[in-house]
Amino acid sequence: MNALTRQDLDISAGALEKLAELLGNVEDDIHGIRVYATPGGCSGMSFGMTFAEGINDNDLVGEHGSVRVIVDDTTIGHLRGAEIDFIDRGDGNAAFVFNNIPQPSGGGGCSSGGCGSGGGCA
Repeated sequence: MNALTRQDLDISAGALEKLAELLGNVEDDIHGIRVYATPGGCSGMSFGMTFAEGINDNDLVGEHGSVRVIVDDTTIGHLRGAEIDFIDRGDGNAAFVFNNIPQPSGGGGCSSGGCGSGGGCA
């Protein structure tokens, strides 16, 4: 287990506040919030979070007040330098968002297009 720094993955004050609230509503055997990556999305990966029931040898762990954030060593390679924020505009569509996701090197994607299930490169 290694230390996860803010340079690795930054978490906004709003996101930390919401994560602390969510952690306050779960069982005591939860070790923190796990950030994970799965194949898909614009950068080739999609990101999410879940409650962590354990910490593995290949995990990086960051302590942010009462919030422990856990990221495995493969996922951090896709997220290094990114920020997790929490956006609540008061319209019922509050969500965590991942900002500044590093783009994979070697091309791919469309320079003028956006990401979406209906789009493509011409």
